[in-house]
Amino acid sequence: MLRPKKGKKEKIKLSKESIAKAKGIFAYLKPYRGAFAIGWIFLVLSSSAGLFFPYLLGQLLGGSDTSNSEILNNGTQDFAGQINLENINTVAILLVILLVAQSVFSYFRVVIFTRVTENALRDIRKTAFQRLIHMPMDFFNKNKVGELTSRLSADINLVQETMRTTLAELFRQLIIVVGSIVFIALISWKLVLIMLCTVPVVAVFAVIFGRFIKKLSKQAQDAAAESNTIIEENLMGISNVKAFTNEAFAIMKYAKTIKSIRDLNIKSGNWRGLFVSFIITCLFGAIVFVIWQGLHMTEGPDATLSRGDFNSFVMFTIFLGASIGSLPDLYASFQKAIGATENLMQIIEEKTETEILQGKSTPNITGQVVFKNVNFSYPQRKDVQVMKALSLSANKGETIALVGASGAGKSTIASLLLNYYTINSGEISFDNQNIETIDVKHLRSYIAIVPQEVILFGGTIEENISFGKQDASKEEIRQAAQQANALDFIESFPEGMQTEVGDRGIQLSGGQKQRIAIARALLKNPTILILDEATSALDSESEKSVQEALETLMEGRTSFVIAHRLSTIRKANTILVLENGTVVESGTHEELSDIENGVYANLSQLQMN
Repeated sequence: MLRPKKGKKEKIKLSKESIAKAKGIFAYLKPYRGAFAIGWIFLVLSSSAGLFFPYLLGQLLGGSDTSNSEILNNGTQDFAGQINLENINTVAILLVILLVAQSVFSYFRVVIFTRVTENALRDIRKTAFQRLIHMPMDFFNKNKVGELTSRLSADINLVQETMRTTLAELFRQLIIVVGSIVFIALISWKLVLIMLCTVPVVAVFAVIFGRFIKKLSKQAQDAAAESNTIIEENLMGISNVKAFTNEAFAIMKYAKTIKSIRDLNIKSGNWRGLFVSFIITCLFGAIVFVIWQGLHMTEGPDATLSRGDFNSFVMFTIFLGASIGSLPDLYASFQKAIGATENLMQIIEEKTETEILQGKSTPNITGQVVFKNVNFSYPQRKDVQVMKALSLSANKGETIALVGASGAGKSTIASLLLNYYTINSGEISFDNQNIETIDVKHLRSYIAIVPQEVILFGGTIEENISFGKQDASKEEIRQAAQQANALDFIESFPEGMQTEVGDRGIQLSGGQKQRIAIARALLKNPTILILDEATSALDSESEKSVQEALETLMEGRTSFVIAHRLSTIRKANTILVLENGTVVESGTHEELSDIENGVYANLSQLQMN
C-alpha cells in the first residue's frame, strides 16, 4: 500500500533510504538547474545582507553616544576603513541601501524559485498521472482510487511548499543562526557565552512547550469534530433514532463527547497559563539577564563594549532567538516533504502495465478467441482459484453468452479478454496467437466494452461519445448516436450534443447513459464486444431501446454477453453456464432448455415464474 491505514498518524523519520528515494525528485529540477542555481545565489545574497541589518540598527540606536568611543580601536569609528558608524545619518543611509538591496535579492529569489518549482511540479504531475494511468488493474485493487488522488494532491502540495518556501527559509534561518553567532562573538565573546547559555536554551524549550499545547488543542478539535459527526448522523437518521427509541442513547453518546471536549480544553487552558508564565519569567528574564550583563560591560572605567556594539548585540540576540525558534517547525515541514517525495517517487517508480506485459506483436484480430485450460487466481487472493481449467472458443462474428451465479467467473473472463491480469496457467489466444505475445494496447484497440455501470466523464455528450474515437468527425458521432437509439433524446435537449452530462453522467438517466456507452462502442467499431449485464439495471421501456441498440452493435462482431436475464441471450450462438470458474453446460438456448434438471433449464424456469 502507498499510504498508512486511515486513523493512524503517519510518523515520518529521515533515513538513508528515504533520503535516497527522495533524491529522485532532483531529476525533475535538472532541466532548470541553471535558473535554480541563480535562485540560490540570490538566496545567499539576501540572507547574508540580512545579517548586517541588526548590526547597523544597533549602531543607529547607539550612534549618538560617544562616551565610550575610545574603547575599541576599530569599534564603531570605522567601517571598511572609510565609513564612520557614529554618524546616525550615515548609518540610516546604509540601512536604507541594505533594505533596498535585500528586497531586490529576495524578489528575484522568490520569482526564480517559484518559476523553477512550478515547472518541475508540472513535470512531476504529468509523470505521476502518466504512470498512474498505465498501472495494471491489480495496482488499483491494492490502492483505493480516492486515497491515491488525495495522496497525490497532498504530497505535491507539500513538495510545492517546500521547494518554493520551506527549503529557502530553512537555509536562510541557518545562515542567520551561524552568522549571528559569529557576529556577536566578534563583538564580545564573553557576552556571547552568557547569551548561548540562556536565550537559545529557553527558546528551544519554549518551542517544545508550545508544540505540546498545540497537540492538546488538536485533540480538542478532533473531539469537537466527532461531536459534530454525532449531531449530523443522528439528525440525518432521526427516523431510525425515534423508531428504535434511542433518543437517550444518542444524548448519552453526545454528552460523553462534549465532556471530553471540556476536559481537554480545561487541560489545554491550564498548560497555556503555565506557558504564558514561563515566557514572562524565563524567556524575557533571560533576555533581561543578558542585557543587564551587557550594560555592565558598557559602563565604568573597565568598560569593554561600546553602546552601539551592545545594541547590535541585542539585535543579533533577538534575531538569533527567533531563528532558533523557527527551526523545529521548518525541520518538521522538511521531514514531511521528504516523506511526500518518497511517496511520489514510489508511485513514479512502480512498474506500469506496459513494462509488465512484454507482448510486441500487432496481428490483425478478426474475432476468433480461444481459452484453453485456463487457471487463474487474482493476485490479491492467490489461494482462491477463480478459473479452473476453463476452456471455451468463439469464432468470428459469434455471440457467446456467459451465465451463472455471482462469483462464477463471468466478469473475470471479460477482464482476461482485455488482458487486465496474467493467467496462472493455460493459454488465451486471438486468431491462434497467444495473448502474451500481443501488444496490450493493440489488443484492446480491437475490443469494446459496455458495462452495467456506465461511467461518463465530465463534459458534453459529444465528448463522451467521441471517447471511443478521438479523431471522429461530427457526422460519425451523430451516426453512432443514431445507431445507438440515442439521437432522439440527445436532440430533445436544448444544447443537443453540447449538453453537459454532469459528474459521472448524473444529469442523464440509466438508459440514456447506456445508449451513450453503446454509441461510444459503435464509434470505436471493435472486432470483439463485451456486454457486461448492460440491461440488468434498466426499466422495461429503457431496456427495449437499449436492447435494440445492442443488437445493432453486435452485428458482425464476436460478442461476449454476460447476462442475468436469460431472455436477452436467446439468440446467442453458444451459452456457457459457469459454476466455480468452470463450464458446466454449453449449448444453444434450446439445447440447454431441454436438459432435464440442468442448471440453465432451472434458471430459465425460475425466471419464467
